[in-house]
Amino acid sequence: MTAKAPVIARLSKRFDEPAERVFDAWLSRPMIGRWMFGPDVRAEEIVRLSIDPRVGGAFCFVVEREGEEVEHRGKYLEIARPSRLVFTWVVAGERAGSRVLVDIASHGEACELTLTHELHPDWAPFIGRVEESWQHMLHVLAVTLKESR
Repeated sequence: MTAKAPVIARLSKRFDEPAERVFDAWLSRPMIGRWMFGPDVRAEEIVRLSIDPRVGGAFCFVVEREGEEVEHRGKYLEIARPSRLVFTWVVAGERAGSRVLVDIASHGEACELTLTHELHPDWAPFIGRVEESWQHMLHVLAVTLKESR
């Protein structure tokens, strides 16, 4: 019996920021707390963010949504500043984890980020929602980077 291929969410976004700045926002606990989680992103409060930004290092992001704590965790598989970041992603209580690949192409003082999220085939009906969620977070990232110049 062969394993089913993952379903893929893929999107790109141009940033009017250097690639290094966009890349670093993925590995900075304070920045993650501004653009990936919290009330600026969705109706939730950050409980705890921990990050060990090295290959083999782990992260754990805990938020409170609708009165329940939701834990997101993963491990860093590849860190190649400023062009590539690969990590696993799992929400506590889910059967299968996923893998996220972030590729950043520099264009002078701007860059293009391509995000690929490889999910278990059971997520196929939700792929549009996954893409919308990432698109929103990347929008908040762009605003956050602009405001913190």
